[in-house]
Amino acid sequence: MKQLYRSYEESTQIFLDYEKKYPQFFKIESIGKTWEKRDINLITISKDIKNADKKPALFFTGTIHAREWIGHELAIEFSKYILENLNSDLNLNKFLKKATIYMVPCANPDGYEYSRNHFSFWRKNRRANADGSYGVDLNRNFPIGYVSGSKPTSNVYGGPEPFSEPETRALRDFVESHENITIALDYHSQGNVFFPAHDFRHEDAIDTTDINILCANMAENIRRVSHREYGIHQGKPPTKLISGSGREFYHSKGILASVVEVGTRNISDYLSNMSEHIREHIAALVSALKEVPNYAKDAKLKRVNSFEIKKVGSSHVTLKWDYKIEDNIFFEIYRSSKDKSYCMPSNLIATTHSLEYSDLHLESDKDYYYNIRAICKKSGEKSAYYPQIRVRTDTDFDEFSKTYYASATKTGYVAENLKNNFSHFGVNSLFVGVDKNKGVSYAIVTIESKSISQNIYIKSASFYLYPINRVSATIEKYGEWNVGLVDPRSIKSITNFNDVENMEIISYIGRPTKSHQLTQGIWREWELSAKECEFLNTQIKNDVITFRIEGPKELELGKTRQMMQWDLGYGKFSGGLEYRPRLELTYNIEPTIITLQPKKMKTVYKKQIKHNELITGFEESGLKIYSTLKFNLDSLPPYENTMIVDAYLELNSTKIYLKDDIRFHLELVDENSTKSYDSLQSREVIQNIGYDISANELKNNQTQYFMFDEYANRLLNHKLKEKSSIFFVLNSTSSKKAIKNKTISWETKNSELSPKLIVKYITKRRSPVQSVTNAKVINENGKIKLIWNNPSNADFVGTKVIKNPYRAPLSHQDGQKLYAGSDNYTFDSFGARDIDKYYAIFTYDYVPNYSEPVIIKYET
Repeated sequence: MKQLYRSYEESTQIFLDYEKKYPQFFKIESIGKTWEKRDINLITISKDIKNADKKPALFFTGTIHAREWIGHELAIEFSKYILENLNSDLNLNKFLKKATIYMVPCANPDGYEYSRNHFSFWRKNRRANADGSYGVDLNRNFPIGYVSGSKPTSNVYGGPEPFSEPETRALRDFVESHENITIALDYHSQGNVFFPAHDFRHEDAIDTTDINILCANMAENIRRVSHREYGIHQGKPPTKLISGSGREFYHSKGILASVVEVGTRNISDYLSNMSEHIREHIAALVSALKEVPNYAKDAKLKRVNSFEIKKVGSSHVTLKWDYKIEDNIFFEIYRSSKDKSYCMPSNLIATTHSLEYSDLHLESDKDYYYNIRAICKKSGEKSAYYPQIRVRTDTDFDEFSKTYYASATKTGYVAENLKNNFSHFGVNSLFVGVDKNKGVSYAIVTIESKSISQNIYIKSASFYLYPINRVSATIEKYGEWNVGLVDPRSIKSITNFNDVENMEIISYIGRPTKSHQLTQGIWREWELSAKECEFLNTQIKNDVITFRIEGPKELELGKTRQMMQWDLGYGKFSGGLEYRPRLELTYNIEPTIITLQPKKMKTVYKKQIKHNELITGFEESGLKIYSTLKFNLDSLPPYENTMIVDAYLELNSTKIYLKDDIRFHLELVDENSTKSYDSLQSREVIQNIGYDISANELKNNQTQYFMFDEYANRLLNHKLKEKSSIFFVLNSTSSKKAIKNKTISWETKNSELSPKLIVKYITKRRSPVQSVTNAKVINENGKIKLIWNNPSNADFVGTKVIKNPYRAPLSHQDGQKLYAGSDNYTFDSFGARDIDKYYAIFTYDYVPNYSEPVIIKYET
């Protein structure tokens, strides 16, 4: 028995006392009897208890597994918090005017009391089975995906049939008689993760985004309280899914449902850990309560009819959607930089009445996630979300992008106390940390980088691991996990523990992941600093990059493990190739530099033109003297594979005697502006090049550089496309009204000092290769198969196939990735054949540029 944890009898008395003290807000009743004839308590909390069933409701269940005491304790403390703060907390008051809370604090009273008094690790209820054993796993006794099992002694025995147990029948009857329930949360331990409901078909449902955002909002409120990060993980193939769970039953009734796994132990130290878990989850539950009315089954405000990508660039994304326009209806647009993220005021980027929105000033070559919901300004009601958009911005004009995946046979883990470490490579998960059986464990991830150019400069880089199980990290806020870049000279055998332990680390990358940041189901990113990118840049030229992942190496007294499990992408424990460790790079290549000499130079006075010399300033009459220069770009390679990334014009002045406040400008103009003195006076300036310079600056520095800005570089690229010449005007100005007989000469005779246009360019395809042809979808051996013909193009690298149930994927990231490679077919191996969906096939080159997608609509 653990002190501070309350017995079932004690909690019942607490709730009875609350009902007596707060009869207008609180009610306790029995919804059934257990095998041992205990009442199954139901708590109702509402601002108007008599009309509670008329409002949309949050349904809380706890401790359906006997040894998972968090649900029972949280229900007690959540009730106390609400009742003590209802009148003083304006937000809580507002939420409970619109919503009701139902709680079954302990869905397994018999098992809970047995766990408290006899065997703390007991999980099931206390049914007497025919073979003399006891108990059914109540969270396997619901009908969705139900499996009975043949071993009643098993901890996950699902019972003789669905709803064979009085506890699950009581939950069923209550839910089916209360159609006002919109959100259901089932509290368990352990794992610090949300497990949203699924339908066993491995396809996103229309409410997948809603459930993920609900969980993410709760997770963000947890993080604000304790800095603890929660994962969100819906079952993915080929992993076996939990059968007969309550959350799937609730979801089958149109309810947003999730399991919430709390903490790192079934029964945490109350004062050190459990009290903090309770505090953070009270904040999370309040955030869930806020959303309850928005998912009422009779809600008038519906989700938008569509949500699509209209346009993507390197720094902007334009979105569009469809909805019936009304004066009071607006739309909230949320943007995040990671999947399964929250939608809160901090990432609300627009509230608009329009049906289109452009998000500007984004980072290039970066993933963004967008969510949308309608909002009624008059009532405050908000709709459900439309399925999330995922989009990756294009690379910038001078950038390339590359994603490397771990080499299967050279990626695995080694453990101190195991002798078969070689067998862990390519076939198992990555175990990192320490436990009493394995000892210390390291993971080795090998990236083969042979396909990249050698003259690159890494601009940004991130290393990613997908966490699939953190249950073995059992110590709260203890230890951290780091990724180190290994010196290749120190590598001996990557399957020998001692050799791996003694590897030399050139640099640890990114920020360490501390134990309270460990999640499940959300990619973990180690983002490299500029200095770390320099280290990586030196190693990438070796054609092989090796990372060592390490965790804590010691345990607290009495603890048995502090181990994290990451997905390898291969083997029976993996979610598939999509979840391999990966390294993403955005990089530049060293440009080619070309020096262009002017084709024409001239000085233009009011009454004469002097060729092959450059003089600017003012005549004796005070009229301006102009100089013009013409350059051709025909010595550059063709536009289609050439990107001008930078340019500047170099001028050298001579005979500098000026003391007056005169400044000199270099202007990009069209050809017609340079034909005569009159045309120069009325010229239209396309763009000023660099910044103006003063006469004093010329005295201090004979050589002047007029640097092209980004807009001017774009104009230069456009001139390359048109194969047209470039014309510049040197112009002088002064703050004085009358300047006479003041000139500056610029060197034209000396080839080293004469005017030069310096152009830096790279070889880069500007447009994607052709799209695939003859794309079709067929059924083959019970699986959905896609086939197509790849284009015949030397720059073709591969195709990428994306699936989306709700819209044609116009971005190569907008949906589930099924395949990327050079083959001409792929399978949607786990796709449901009775669900309509879209497939998009993109081709890509080495940049990569992605083609317009070829869309296939699959109809059942």
